[in-house]
Amino acid sequence: MNRILVADDSGTARMFTRRCLEVLGYKEVEVVEVANGVDALSELNRQPFDLLITDITMPLMDGMELVKTVAGEAQFKELKMIVVSSAGNPAREHELAEYGVQIIAKPISPAKLSKALQANQQTDGWGG
Repeated sequence: MNRILVADDSGTARMFTRRCLEVLGYKEVEVVEVANGVDALSELNRQPFDLLITDITMPLMDGMELVKTVAGEAQFKELKMIVVSSAGNPAREHELAEYGVQIIAKPISPAKLSKALQANQQTDGWGG
C-alpha cells in the first residue's frame, strides 16, 4: 500500500487516524488528508490511492454519498474503503457492507483499524 486518503471534517480525528496507521507500521505510506467528501473525490480523481478511510458525517458530501459515488465509478474498482462512524445504524451498515466497505466504530484504534485492513485485504475492491 502506497497511498491512503483520509477524509474527516475533524482535524483531530484525521491526526489520530494517521497515528494509528503509523503504529501499524504504515510509516512510509503517503497519507493525504481532506475535510469533506467533495475534496476527497477531487483527490481521488487527481491521483491514485490504495485506500480511502472516511468519516460518515462530513459537510458538503458525507461519507455515505462518497462511498456510493466511488463505488459507481469503474476507475475506483480496486480502491479499498473503510468507513469510521460514531452512530450505530444497522441499516446504513448493511448498505455499506453491500459495497464491500469495512466499518469501524468510533473511537478508532490501531486494533480496530488493523482488523478492518486485514478484512479489506481479503476482498477484491468494493463489492468483494
